Order: sequence, then structure tokens, then C-alpha cells
Amino acid sequence: MSQRPFILAAEGVNKSFAGFQAIRDLNFYMDPGELRTVIGPNGAGKTTFLDLITGRAKPDTGTIRFGADHELTGLNEYEIYRLGIGRKFQTPTVYADHTVFENLVMSLEGSRGVWASLFAKIHNTQRDRIQEILETIHLGDKAQWKAGALAHGQKQWLEIGMLLAQNAQLLLVDEPAAGMTDEETHRTGELLLSLAGKHSIIVIEHDMVFIRQIAAGRRVTVLHQGSVLCEGPVDQVQNNEKVIEVYLGRKHAHP
Repeated sequence: MSQRPFILAAEGVNKSFAGFQAIRDLNFYMDPGELRTVIGPNGAGKTTFLDLITGRAKPDTGTIRFGADHELTGLNEYEIYRLGIGRKFQTPTVYADHTVFENLVMSLEGSRGVWASLFAKIHNTQRDRIQEILETIHLGDKAQWKAGALAHGQKQWLEIGMLLAQNAQLLLVDEPAAGMTDEETHRTGELLLSLAGKHSIIVIEHDMVFIRQIAAGRRVTVLHQGSVLCEGPVDQVQNNEKVIEVYLGRKHAHP
């Protein structure tokens, strides 16, 4: 394997489900602090790839390494979570009956479970950390709101904040712009851009306006039939003949 210090390196990864090959000889390399957008038509293997990184599924063959020291393919989900890999699903999963502040408390690194977290004494350093996260995710004035009362976009931001409270080094963000207003989408892009560098981020997305916002000057990876079709700057990828061909028959010729 290459000796570059990748935050994530997948090599020769294959995964089949009941005879359908969802991931096919996938090779993927990501630098620390990088914000990488992954696109591709439905069925390209994007979500399966995240499942393999997080241990929800196990590859049939191949390796997935996190940083210099951790081979992920033999680990359980909770072990991978503890290493500093956090995932935000397309549908927000927040504790609706608890406040925004409490949601972040329950997500703090080293948290001892939901109830223990709520009744434990919050140290000043933890309170300061939560306040910092609240400002980062644009919810500083909503700390005492019930999470269930938040707008859809705000729930997405809260879930990203929960990953920050977990102190995840690698954030896996699945279609964050889905169902958002234009303003929410733009603010989500600004949030992810503000986190790049301090965190490594993989974003799966279909919204090309959003992709162009967060991918300017960065690499975009296109998956097709479970492997990397091409990688490069967003303009180059969008005008790639193979990429256009893959998306033909969809609403737009461009991804």
C-alpha cells in the first residue's frame, strides 16, 4: 500500500449481496482534513461504501484503513465509532423530546449513556465545548428548544453538531441537502466548509448546486457500479463524457 498518510484508504474492496455486486474492486484514498464529495447514480454503491467504512457491512475482500494504524474491516460498529468515525444519515436521528443542548450533552466524547449523561454534572470545559458547537451549527439561540421542534435543516445541523461533540475525526455525511430550502442548503454548505481542515469529511450528494458550493477547488469522486469511474475538480467531472453517459436518461444530462 502507498505510504502517504491517508486518513482513509480503501483498496481492492468488493461486496456482494445475494449475488448483486454492490462494490467492485473499489480503491479510494483521502487526505487528512479533506472535504470529499462522492456522487453517482442510484445503485452506484455510495451508501454501501459508507456501510463498509462504519462496520454496518463487511467487505468480501479488500482492506479499509483509517489513519496509519487502524484496519477497519475486522472491527465492530462501536469500535469504529470510538476510533473517531461518525456518520450522519439522510434522515436526521436526534432525540426529539430532549433539548438541543441535551442532545449535544448525550453525544459528548466519553458519554456514559443517555440517562447518565443527562444527570451527570457538566464541567465548565464541556459546557464551553457545547456552546462552541451551538454557535458553529447556527443553533446558539435554540439551545433550550426541544429538538423535535426544529426545522428540518436545523435538525440536520444538530446531528452534525452531535458528531462534533463525539469528536469524530472523519465525518460521513449522507445527502445533507435533501429536503432543505435553498437558504438551509447554502448554510449547510457553509457549515461543512467551516469544518474542513479541522475534520475530514465525506459528503454523498445529488444536488449539483450544493456540490459546486462545497467542492470548489476540491476533488470529487464519481462512483458507478461500485467502483470509481473518475475523480477530479467538479467542472472536469461534470463535463467528463463517461460521467455524462452514466447519467443519461435521468432528468439532466449532467450529474
